[in-house]
Amino acid sequence: MNTAIMMMAMYNAKAIIDTETVARDWFKLSVGKFHEKIRAGEILLPLVLMEEESQKCAKGVHLMDLADYVDERRAAAEKELKMHAG
Repeated sequence: MNTAIMMMAMYNAKAIIDTETVARDWFKLSVGKFHEKIRAGEILLPLVLMEEESQKCAKGVHLMDLADYVDERRAAAEKELKMHAG
């Protein structure tokens, strides 16, 4: 099944998923730690800010960006498995 389609079903076809939900569902992190890891470049996901120039505005991740990220992590895991399997 296509990752993006699965996520559309999970998140009721929302284009932007709030960072609290993404942090909890996919990374098992608090939202603060999730934001820190994104700022540090440890998690390579673009944050969508719902207002410009506002620190306290709603933040989210676009569904397609999250689906691409999950697919990239899967591809990396498959590559590593093949290297170890010989």
